[in-house]
Amino acid sequence: MSRLTVDAKGVYVIAATPFTENGALDLRSIDRMIDFYDGAGVDGITVLGMMGEAPKLTAEESKEVVARVVARAGGRPVVVGVSAPGLAAMEELTRAAMDLGAAGVMVAPPGNLKTDDQILAYYQLVGETLGDDVPLVVQDFPLGTNVNFSNAVLLRIFASVGGVVMLKHEDWPGLAKIGALRQAEKSGARRVSILTGNGGLFLPEELGRGADGAMTGFAFPEMMVAVCRLHAAGKIERAHDLFDAYLPLARYEQQPGAGLAVRKYVLAKRGAIASPTLRRPGPRLSPDDIADIERLLARQERRLAELG
Repeated sequence: MSRLTVDAKGVYVIAATPFTENGALDLRSIDRMIDFYDGAGVDGITVLGMMGEAPKLTAEESKEVVARVVARAGGRPVVVGVSAPGLAAMEELTRAAMDLGAAGVMVAPPGNLKTDDQILAYYQLVGETLGDDVPLVVQDFPLGTNVNFSNAVLLRIFASVGGVVMLKHEDWPGLAKIGALRQAEKSGARRVSILTGNGGLFLPEELGRGADGAMTGFAFPEMMVAVCRLHAAGKIERAHDLFDAYLPLARYEQQPGAGLAVRKYVLAKRGAIASPTLRRPGPRLSPDDIADIERLLARQERRLAELG
């Protein structure tokens, strides 16, 4: 399998981790899910992210997920989240993932980093530990990590950590950051791929500011794929119109706490996974929640029909 590079673009969907109703890892549903994502036209797959319930897996289960996804992905690049409190566990999972055929790994910062110098030192240490031969994705997600990356520190990381090939950008608001990083490239800064997160809520605007695509989850990944392709073809208004049809459900799916339960419910309804179960502890949808989702799905279908 090819390695991740600074030229990566398109949609690298954040994959859910399927479980059976009793909470066991569901390997057959992993195969179904990867086939579903393949049918949606995604360019790559990211596993063991924050929305993949990675902290609820054992070390052996994490490796099992990576092996199963890589084997089923048919050569599509697979990025593996390897964030961990300590570098030893991070290095172990990284080595296993790369040996299994992963295209690269993603690392989020620990929450105790408060200054630019601390953030830079951490990623330099990660780079030294994993080596420049391992393609590295820096995850900038302050809403989830409580770590704030300035533009200046990101540029310092890109310049000094040779393995970094991508920024997973999900600062919010963060459109100005994308523009500033792209402007810095024009002045000689090292280029990296920028894929965005936050459930795709700002995808058309992010593409307009210079993002290369999305690395996030949504129960309708084909929407994100189509928006990226339309935008690349210069069909900007059509991209916005299509995005608008899905926006109410995407917004509902981004609720803190309940969002993954919503996504898994829709994925199960669409046949991508057998069960919407989250491994405990995790929220359960109420009958009122399900009624909301069904209403949104029906409205989405009508809007798509009107759009043609």
